Amino acid sequence: MVALVARTGRQFQRYNRNGLRLVVGCIPYRLKTSGDCSDKTLEVLVITAQKGHGLVFPKGGWEVDETMREAARREALEEAGVEGKIQPKLGQWMFKSKSQDIFHEGHMFPLLVTELRDLWPEKQTRSRKWVTVVEAREKCQYPWMKEALDELVNRLTTSRQRSALGPYNQ
Repeated sequence: MVALVARTGRQFQRYNRNGLRLVVGCIPYRLKTSGDCSDKTLEVLVITAQKGHGLVFPKGGWEVDETMREAARREALEEAGVEGKIQPKLGQWMFKSKSQDIFHEGHMFPLLVTELRDLWPEKQTRSRKWVTVVEAREKCQYPWMKEALDELVNRLTTSRQRSALGPYNQ
């Protein structure tokens, strides 16, 4: 097994034209089968915030040696210990830093979880928990992440409705 170490520092961070730090994250999710096999419940994986106050989705700086999707994957692995399939971007948000009087540009992706690791770089500083969408909305400390979650729910709901129509939805 290869030991993973979380990246630290900001010397390789990307910034937009206006000088805002570019932040990339993801919403790890799974469709949990309950009861009969056709009934699936959406669950999302939240992690404790770095300072331990509230729950968030994995996110962090986008670095110069990676694509946006690679950054989202890396953050999910470092902070939550999950791997999976990155899907098309949910959107872009401007948000105020909690610790400084500056704004960041955030980009979020859905991550369909395929592997949940027992060990990950930030296991000692963060805990993770599968929750319902309702619980995630209640406990997530960032409004922009709640908007990203709403977009994921909307996308999955629309996708399910289309697939339920079968070949007649063309």
